[in-house]
Amino acid sequence: MSLVAQHQEEPEDRTAPVTPKVRPGSLLVSATDLTEPTFRRSVVYVVEHTASGSFGVVLNRISNTSVDAMLPRWARLAAAPKALFVGGPVHRSSALCLGTVPVGMSVDGVPGIRRVDGRVVMIDLDSDPAVIARHVEAVRIFAGYAGWSGGQLDGELRNDDWMVVSALPYDIFTPAHVDLWARVLRRQPLPLALLATHPIEIERN
Repeated sequence: MSLVAQHQEEPEDRTAPVTPKVRPGSLLVSATDLTEPTFRRSVVYVVEHTASGSFGVVLNRISNTSVDAMLPRWARLAAAPKALFVGGPVHRSSALCLGTVPVGMSVDGVPGIRRVDGRVVMIDLDSDPAVIARHVEAVRIFAGYAGWSGGQLDGELRNDDWMVVSALPYDIFTPAHVDLWARVLRRQPLPLALLATHPIEIERN
């Protein structure tokens, strides 16, 4: 979402709907009422957010396919478990790769690496893994991604479908057995942290 600077003399419109600020590196944590199977209890890492659209990857959906089976050149660099993760419902036949660089390392101008936010980078899978390995600690590869057209995500935020929080670099490598949805919420201030105790299954009459 592009933010347009306002003149200081203009009064603040307190009646206008306010949407949380989303940027590359934000996490979208699904609301407890979002029960659509693709995004239920999901955590999405935002890679890009502009006026023309947004995309990111779901961090907590592991597949049954190993990295070695599909992209054997990248298996050594892949973080455990060395499996493809399902990044979202869009273009499941394509792959997107995220990684982290060591603290203080600059990757400006390094072919095949684009910084997303802080230590998190996006990696071109057509690059040479041996070259990339000199600059990153580990990678995680996602099949497909989550995408929104211009204004669509803002509408979902106004509908309270998502909670927007900051990501930590190690979030993208969370082991499959860890409940990332609850862990991310647990580290938020109260009362948001209380949602971490929301049950996985709720019986409905």
